[in-house]
Amino acid sequence: MKEYKYKINGTTYTVTVGDIEENIAHVEVNGTPYNVELDKPVAKPIVSAPRPAAAPRTETGEKVITKPAATSTGAFKVVAPLPGVVLEIQAKVGDTVKASDTVMVLEAMKMENAIHAGRDGKISAINVEKGESVLEGAVLLLIE
Repeated sequence: MKEYKYKINGTTYTVTVGDIEENIAHVEVNGTPYNVELDKPVAKPIVSAPRPAAAPRTETGEKVITKPAATSTGAFKVVAPLPGVVLEIQAKVGDTVKASDTVMVLEAMKMENAIHAGRDGKISAINVEKGESVLEGAVLLLIE
């Protein structure tokens, strides 16, 4: 129940609005109950959950997902800490990076996660593209 105070032409009214069933509202004004008929039935709000975005697909219709790959080089591997979508690639092959430099931004669970280089060195390969879905453990880039 909601209670309101109104002042009309100098007279104060205490109005309590009770339940609303169909198009009838149960209202009490200064202790006197009334059934107030509304023009239209009160519509109940419809809440629907947002649909998740679909994974990107290739021209053949297959989903674009990079799986963890084994590499035989001695380079330092920067891997995806959790599954997500690559939002930004902030470095390119040949760039010299520090361990704390952000090299990529990965979206996972509706949050942006900064991916850091992890060690000083030179980027020798970038294995993903912007907009690509990756699984946990996928090698994102290599640092020599």
